[in-house]
Amino acid sequence: MRRVFPAVTCVTMLAALYLIFMVVPTEQQMGIVQRIFYFHVSSAWMAFLGFFLVAGASAVYLWNGSRGADRLAEAAAEVGVLFCSLVLVTGPIWARPIWGVWWTWDPRLTMTVILWAIYASYLMLRAFGGEDEAVQRYAAVLGIIGVLDIPIIMVSVRLLRGMHPAVIARNEGGSGLVDPWMRIALVVSAVALILVGSWLMQLRVRASRLAEEMAALRRETEARQGEVA
Repeated sequence: MRRVFPAVTCVTMLAALYLIFMVVPTEQQMGIVQRIFYFHVSSAWMAFLGFFLVAGASAVYLWNGSRGADRLAEAAAEVGVLFCSLVLVTGPIWARPIWGVWWTWDPRLTMTVILWAIYASYLMLRAFGGEDEAVQRYAAVLGIIGVLDIPIIMVSVRLLRGMHPAVIARNEGGSGLVDPWMRIALVVSAVALILVGSWLMQLRVRASRLAEEMAALRRETEARQGEVA
Protein backbone atom coordinates (compact mmCIF):
# COMPACT_ATOMS: atom_id res chain seq x y z
CA MET A 1 0.00 0.00 0.00
CA ARG A 2 2.87 2.39 0.78
CA ARG A 3 4.19 1.92 -2.78
CA VAL A 4 0.81 1.97 -4.53
CA PHE A 5 -0.54 5.11 -2.82
CA PRO A 6 2.18 7.49 -4.09
CA ALA A 7 1.83 6.10 -7.63
CA VAL A 8 -1.94 6.59 -7.61
CA THR A 9 -1.45 10.11 -6.26
CA CYS A 10 1.02 11.02 -8.99
CA VAL A 11 -1.17 9.60 -11.77
CA THR A 12 -4.22 11.47 -10.46
CA MET A 13 -2.28 14.73 -10.20
CA LEU A 14 -0.99 14.35 -13.78
CA ALA A 15 -4.55 13.69 -14.96
CA ALA A 16 -5.74 16.83 -13.16
CA LEU A 17 -2.99 18.96 -14.71
CA TYR A 18 -3.79 17.61 -18.16
CA LEU A 19 -7.49 18.39 -17.78
CA ILE A 20 -6.88 21.88 -16.40
CA PHE A 21 -4.34 23.04 -18.98
CA MET A 22 -5.21 20.99 -22.05
CA VAL A 23 -8.90 20.06 -21.96
CA VAL A 24 -11.12 22.52 -20.11
CA PRO A 25 -12.22 25.59 -22.10
CA THR A 26 -11.14 29.08 -21.14
CA GLU A 27 -13.80 30.91 -19.17
CA GLN A 28 -15.30 33.70 -21.31
CA GLN A 29 -15.41 36.52 -18.75
CA MET A 30 -12.35 35.86 -16.55
CA GLY A 31 -10.07 34.37 -19.16
CA ILE A 32 -7.13 32.08 -18.56
CA VAL A 33 -6.59 33.22 -14.96
CA GLN A 34 -9.78 31.32 -14.07
CA ARG A 35 -7.83 28.06 -14.37
CA ILE A 36 -6.32 28.73 -10.96
CA PHE A 37 -9.85 28.10 -9.66
CA TYR A 38 -9.29 24.33 -9.85
CA PHE A 39 -6.31 24.55 -7.49
CA HIS A 40 -7.88 27.23 -5.28
CA VAL A 41 -11.14 25.40 -4.58
CA SER A 42 -9.52 21.96 -4.29
CA SER A 43 -6.97 23.31 -1.79
CA ALA A 44 -9.83 24.78 0.26
CA TRP A 45 -11.63 21.43 0.33
CA MET A 46 -8.45 19.65 1.42
CA ALA A 47 -7.85 22.26 4.12
CA PHE A 48 -11.40 21.82 5.42
CA LEU A 49 -10.99 18.04 5.43
CA GLY A 50 -7.75 18.37 7.38
CA PHE A 51 -9.35 20.62 9.99
CA PHE A 52 -12.33 18.31 10.36
CA LEU A 53 -9.86 15.49 10.99
CA VAL A 54 -8.18 17.65 13.63
CA ALA A 55 -11.51 18.13 15.38
CA GLY A 56 -12.47 14.45 15.17
CA ALA A 57 -9.09 13.13 16.29
CA SER A 58 -8.91 15.72 19.08
CA ALA A 59 -12.33 14.62 20.34
CA VAL A 60 -11.10 11.01 20.42
CA TYR A 61 -7.95 12.09 22.28
CA LEU A 62 -9.95 13.98 24.90
CA TRP A 63 -12.25 10.99 25.29
CA ASN A 64 -9.75 8.15 25.72
CA GLY A 65 -6.27 9.74 25.62
CA SER A 66 -5.29 7.90 22.43
CA ARG A 67 -1.76 8.88 21.44
CA GLY A 68 -2.47 7.78 17.87
CA ALA A 69 -5.43 10.15 17.65
CA ASP A 70 -3.28 12.99 18.98
CA ARG A 71 -0.60 12.30 16.36
CA LEU A 72 -3.25 12.30 13.63
CA ALA A 73 -4.68 15.60 14.90
CA GLU A 74 -1.28 17.29 14.80
CA ALA A 75 -0.47 15.91 11.33
CA ALA A 76 -3.88 16.93 9.99
CA ALA A 77 -3.43 20.44 11.41
CA GLU A 78 -0.07 20.82 9.66
CA VAL A 79 -1.47 19.65 6.33
CA GLY A 80 -4.62 21.74 6.79
CA VAL A 81 -2.60 24.91 7.44
CA LEU A 82 -0.44 24.13 4.40
CA PHE A 83 -3.45 23.88 2.08
CA CYS A 84 -5.18 26.83 3.72
CA SER A 85 -2.04 28.84 2.99
CA LEU A 86 -2.31 27.75 -0.65
CA VAL A 87 -5.88 29.03 -0.66
CA LEU A 88 -4.75 32.41 0.65
CA VAL A 89 -1.97 32.59 -1.96
CA THR A 90 -3.93 31.44 -5.02
CA GLY A 91 -6.94 33.60 -4.12
CA PRO A 92 -5.18 36.98 -4.55
CA ILE A 93 -3.46 35.76 -7.73
CA TRP A 94 -6.90 35.00 -9.13
CA ALA A 95 -8.50 38.16 -7.70
CA ARG A 96 -5.96 40.73 -8.93
CA PRO A 97 -6.96 40.66 -12.63
CA ILE A 98 -10.67 40.29 -11.81
CA TRP A 99 -11.21 42.65 -8.86
CA GLY A 100 -8.30 45.00 -9.54
CA VAL A 101 -6.89 44.47 -6.01
CA TRP A 102 -4.82 41.74 -4.39
CA TRP A 103 -6.91 41.68 -1.23
CA THR A 104 -10.18 42.97 0.14
CA TRP A 105 -11.78 42.24 3.49
CA ASP A 106 -14.58 40.22 1.95
CA PRO A 107 -16.48 38.13 4.56
CA ARG A 108 -15.32 34.79 3.12
CA LEU A 109 -11.71 35.95 2.84
CA THR A 110 -11.75 37.34 6.36
CA MET A 111 -13.19 34.17 7.86
CA THR A 112 -10.62 32.10 5.97
CA VAL A 113 -7.79 34.17 7.44
CA ILE A 114 -9.31 33.63 10.90
CA LEU A 115 -9.45 29.87 10.23
CA TRP A 116 -5.79 29.88 9.21
CA ALA A 117 -4.86 31.87 12.34
CA ILE A 118 -6.73 29.46 14.63
CA TYR A 119 -4.88 26.40 13.39
CA ALA A 120 -1.57 28.21 13.09
CA SER A 121 -2.06 29.01 16.80
CA TYR A 122 -2.82 25.34 17.38
CA LEU A 123 0.51 24.37 15.81
CA MET A 124 2.40 27.03 17.76
CA LEU A 125 0.85 25.77 20.98
CA ARG A 126 1.92 22.23 20.12
CA ALA A 127 5.40 23.33 19.08
CA PHE A 128 6.25 25.59 22.02
CA GLY A 129 4.07 24.10 24.76
CA GLY A 130 6.30 21.09 25.31
CA GLU A 131 5.11 17.57 26.09
CA ASP A 132 2.81 18.62 28.93
CA GLU A 133 -0.46 16.68 28.70
CA ALA A 134 -2.41 19.77 29.75
CA VAL A 135 -1.03 21.68 26.75
CA GLN A 136 -2.04 18.85 24.45
CA ARG A 137 -5.56 18.95 25.85
CA TYR A 138 -5.78 22.73 25.45
CA ALA A 139 -4.67 22.30 21.84
CA ALA A 140 -7.30 19.60 21.32
CA VAL A 141 -10.03 21.93 22.56
CA LEU A 142 -8.76 24.66 20.21
CA GLY A 143 -8.76 22.17 17.33
CA ILE A 144 -12.40 21.32 18.00
CA ILE A 145 -13.57 24.91 18.41
CA GLY A 146 -11.73 26.11 15.31
CA VAL A 147 -13.69 23.86 12.98
CA LEU A 148 -16.85 25.85 13.76
CA ASP A 149 -15.50 28.56 11.47
CA ILE A 150 -15.83 26.32 8.39
CA PRO A 151 -19.67 26.39 8.16
CA ILE A 152 -19.51 30.18 8.44
CA ILE A 153 -17.10 30.28 5.49
CA MET A 154 -19.39 28.03 3.47
CA VAL A 155 -22.51 30.17 3.95
CA SER A 156 -20.82 33.58 3.95
CA VAL A 157 -21.23 34.11 0.19
CA ARG A 158 -25.00 33.62 0.37
CA LEU A 159 -25.73 35.30 3.71
CA LEU A 160 -23.23 38.17 3.85
CA ARG A 161 -23.24 39.16 0.16
CA GLY A 162 -19.54 39.74 -0.26
CA MET A 163 -17.47 40.08 -3.43
CA HIS A 164 -16.33 36.47 -3.45
CA PRO A 165 -18.15 34.57 -6.24
CA ALA A 166 -20.26 31.48 -5.63
CA VAL A 167 -19.06 29.53 -8.65
CA ILE A 168 -20.16 26.04 -7.64
CA ALA A 169 -23.76 26.96 -6.79
CA ARG A 170 -24.97 30.46 -7.62
CA ASN A 171 -27.53 32.37 -5.59
CA GLU A 172 -29.89 32.42 -8.56
CA GLY A 173 -29.55 28.68 -9.01
CA GLY A 174 -27.42 26.51 -11.26
CA SER A 175 -23.65 26.33 -11.46
CA GLY A 176 -20.98 28.63 -12.79
CA LEU A 177 -19.24 25.62 -14.33
CA VAL A 178 -21.30 25.49 -17.50
CA ASP A 179 -19.04 23.10 -19.40
CA PRO A 180 -19.05 19.43 -18.27
CA TRP A 181 -15.25 19.28 -18.59
CA MET A 182 -14.99 22.05 -15.99
CA ARG A 183 -16.90 19.95 -13.47
CA ILE A 184 -14.83 16.86 -14.33
CA ALA A 185 -11.57 18.81 -13.95
CA LEU A 186 -12.70 20.16 -10.58
CA VAL A 187 -13.55 16.68 -9.29
CA VAL A 188 -10.28 15.17 -10.54
CA SER A 189 -8.19 18.02 -9.14
CA ALA A 190 -10.00 17.77 -5.80
CA VAL A 191 -9.31 14.03 -5.65
CA ALA A 192 -5.66 14.65 -6.57
CA LEU A 193 -5.09 17.23 -3.83
CA ILE A 194 -6.95 15.13 -1.27
CA LEU A 195 -4.65 12.22 -2.13
CA VAL A 196 -1.62 14.51 -1.80
CA GLY A 197 -2.86 15.75 1.57
CA SER A 198 -3.59 12.23 2.79
CA TRP A 199 -0.14 11.09 1.71
CA LEU A 200 1.49 13.98 3.59
CA MET A 201 -0.54 13.19 6.71
CA GLN A 202 0.46 9.54 6.49
CA LEU A 203 4.12 10.47 6.26
CA ARG A 204 3.83 12.97 9.12
CA VAL A 205 2.10 10.49 11.43
CA ARG A 206 4.76 7.87 10.68
CA ALA A 207 7.56 10.37 11.32
CA SER A 208 5.97 11.41 14.62
CA ARG A 209 5.61 7.80 15.73
CA LEU A 210 9.24 7.01 14.85
CA ALA A 211 10.42 10.13 16.72
CA GLU A 212 8.55 9.00 19.83
CA GLU A 213 10.02 5.50 19.57
CA MET A 214 13.53 6.92 19.22
CA ALA A 215 12.97 9.19 22.22
CA ALA A 216 11.78 6.20 24.27
CA LEU A 217 14.85 4.17 23.24
CA ARG A 218 17.10 7.09 24.14
CA ARG A 219 15.55 7.36 27.60
CA GLU A 220 15.88 3.61 28.08
CA THR A 221 19.54 3.70 27.04
CA GLU A 222 20.27 6.60 29.38
CA ALA A 223 18.54 4.77 32.24
CA ARG A 224 20.64 1.64 31.65
CA GLN A 225 23.82 3.68 31.49
CA GLY A 226 22.86 5.29 34.79
CA GLU A 227 22.38 1.88 36.39
CA VAL A 228 25.77 0.68 35.15
CA ALA A 229 27.44 3.82 36.41
